[in-house]
Amino acid sequence: MTVLHQTRHKNKTIAALLAFLFGGIGLQRLYLGGWRDRWLWLHLACLPAALLVSLAAPEANPFYKLLPIIVSGLAGFLEALVLGLTPDDKWDARHNAQSGRQSDTHWPVAVVLVASMMIGAGSLIATISRLFDLLYTGGAYG
Repeated sequence: MTVLHQTRHKNKTIAALLAFLFGGIGLQRLYLGGWRDRWLWLHLACLPAALLVSLAAPEANPFYKLLPIIVSGLAGFLEALVLGLTPDDKWDARHNAQSGRQSDTHWPVAVVLVASMMIGAGSLIATISRLFDLLYTGGAYG
């Protein structure tokens, strides 16, 4: 008697949406790779890193205290784009090899990609602008 072990089918749209909404804490990594995913732990490390910055420099600008979380969030937006733009056949080969199902992505992933691009690019520009403002003018513009 042969026992077939099928794994749970991982949906590309759900993974991209998790990266878009909760990429800063790595929820998409938990969905795709579980607790053993090293990148998940790197995302989660942003929380104690922000706390350490706050404790080490209590007089620092709040932007610096939140910078580890901001960088992790920006990485989440980038991950949403990478996950959503992965072709279905490559997605299935990597994440659904044992599921027995084929992915067939439709328009909802495009909505997630557009939102991720808009908010991610705007957040990146705002982060760079604020960082340069603080570094070069001491925060004179805000």
